Amino acid sequence: MADVDQAQDKTASRFAIFRGDGADLDHDTMPYEGVDEGVLKGFELTGAAGIGEGQVVRCLFREPQPDGLSLCHAWFKSGFMLPRHSHSADCVYYVLAGEVHLGGAVLGKGDGMFVPADHGYSFQAGPEGAEILEFRNATRFNIFFKGNTPAFWQKIADAAETARVNWPNETVPPSQR
Repeated sequence: MADVDQAQDKTASRFAIFRGDGADLDHDTMPYEGVDEGVLKGFELTGAAGIGEGQVVRCLFREPQPDGLSLCHAWFKSGFMLPRHSHSADCVYYVLAGEVHLGGAVLGKGDGMFVPADHGYSFQAGPEGAEILEFRNATRFNIFFKGNTPAFWQKIADAAETARVNWPNETVPPSQR
């Protein structure tokens, strides 16, 4: 009987309810790594182009254990481009609204992708932006910037400069709020 009680206690301790309005913009969940002189120059270039105005990422749920699960909600405005990067945790992305352009593939509402730990990737939000859920098998994970040439940083900055004129009027699609 003790084994059953312990199993129930362990399961019960992981049950949790969370609410979207309690989400935080906690950026210490994902410390930056691989930041060298080239990455710093890229940050400076894209920052000057207004890249920070094109995204909102909130952590909706995070288990207290470091090896627990986490769920984030991301809203990338139209044309927003992510620099090439990887994370130290597996991730499943699920598109709630809009589009994600990933190489030659276009992911729309109901589509998703699995990105294994340490696998580099980049994507661009479509013309109406992209609302995404990010499921991870960790509560803390890094973001490692890799493979971003000066030309790629310039491409990201150019995309931000072109798109940011529309960003102040863009909101998460009402059907998904």
